[in-house]
Amino acid sequence: MSDILTPTLPAKRAAKKANPKVGIVSLGCPKALVDSERILTTLRSEGYEISDSYAGADVVIVNTCGFLNSARQESLDAIGEALAENGKVIVTGCMGGNPNEIRAAHPGVLAVTGPQQYESVVAAVHEAVPPKHDPFLDLVPPQGLKLTPRHYAYLKISEGCNNRCTFCIIPSLRGDLVSRPLRDVMIEAENLVKAGVKELLVISQDTSAYGVDIKYAESKWRGRAVKAKFLELAKELGDLDAWIRLHYVYPYPHVDEVLELMAPDARGKTKILPYLDIPFQHASPNVLKAMRRPAHGEKTLERIKSWRKAVPDLTLRSTFIVGFPGETEDDFNYLLDWLDEVELDRVGCFKYEPVQGAKANELDGAVDEDEKQDRWERFMEHQRLISERRMAKKVGKTIEVLIDEAAAEDEETGTVFAVGRSAADAPEIDGNVFVEGAGAATLQAGDLVKVTVAAAEDYDLRGVLL
Repeated sequence: MSDILTPTLPAKRAAKKANPKVGIVSLGCPKALVDSERILTTLRSEGYEISDSYAGADVVIVNTCGFLNSARQESLDAIGEALAENGKVIVTGCMGGNPNEIRAAHPGVLAVTGPQQYESVVAAVHEAVPPKHDPFLDLVPPQGLKLTPRHYAYLKISEGCNNRCTFCIIPSLRGDLVSRPLRDVMIEAENLVKAGVKELLVISQDTSAYGVDIKYAESKWRGRAVKAKFLELAKELGDLDAWIRLHYVYPYPHVDEVLELMAPDARGKTKILPYLDIPFQHASPNVLKAMRRPAHGEKTLERIKSWRKAVPDLTLRSTFIVGFPGETEDDFNYLLDWLDEVELDRVGCFKYEPVQGAKANELDGAVDEDEKQDRWERFMEHQRLISERRMAKKVGKTIEVLIDEAAAEDEETGTVFAVGRSAADAPEIDGNVFVEGAGAATLQAGDLVKVTVAAAEDYDLRGVLL
């Protein structure tokens, strides 16, 4: 702009107005994190900048979790903190499906929207802080904006769930299964890999049910018609130059077909990481029936044995609930015995807590809180010993490691090491590999290296860079 056109304007007003800034607090699971990424990608394309502090934001979005009562309270606390620190707050996410509860606790929020209502969130931001778009700026990269480190990303393939587990309210929050077209998934995946992502973590509420709702509709991908099926998607993802990790897989019969993609070829490479995250939740037939889970402990045990026979290096992760209504001491001991039989590699455990709207609230046989705690502690110690045994078997082996944190020096020992993960470790929830040795000091996040395992702990490994 010419100075002649604005000779009387003060310098402060003549300066170009800064783009509005949006802050975000993302709570809950990786699926919610992907929702946050989609919201930020849309806002960034409209000229908004992203703030990493309350003070620097013109408005704050809180993406809530409403799965457990403790999560709901965490969400309410986060909303309160955002209001106190910033004052302009928009609420979305799973808890947003109950706006009355949020407004009763925090009447000062600007807007409340439910899960997956991206357009409503963006519209609320527009109203609070109108966009100032510069059409000459390329604001959003092809892969969109990500809240994860540059070298790994979550790839959401569907929303909602067709299962009706009695402890879960996801279907009431997010609806029935809605699968993305395979082409859309693959375009996003390919763009992420082109942008430097080394690991794609496939997520949904029920990954192995992918495509059921759209009757496995075909998409054109790389000149071919490919069906939206779990196996077909896994094959196509396996052709990308990246680690592919499958999460939230229900043990339906057709899951067996994916195991062939986890077997190493002549070069020792696999299409898909030999890793399955399967939320078993329990093993006792009585408890599984009360949960309405689509699985049975004995049958699952036999299938796992066959999986490990086909893929000896297979890593199995799962989550369990103890203290579910009606769970007896016999049921709990059955679960511990089952763990001994199956020897899962990575396990998380939660104490059951009532969830508003869940069918499990109607069940008899509530377990005392002290008993829940006792069973949780016994479970975790039981699994720790299993993990210790399985980790010890890896000593002496050479494994591939994806570096998460650049090398740093241990202040106490002076040892220089980098932090990474093996194919057996998902970020945030599994173990780490601490890499030492000549050359370790130069390692950066995203490097893929070979490491010889020198020592094993309960959940982590220590190794030497080759």
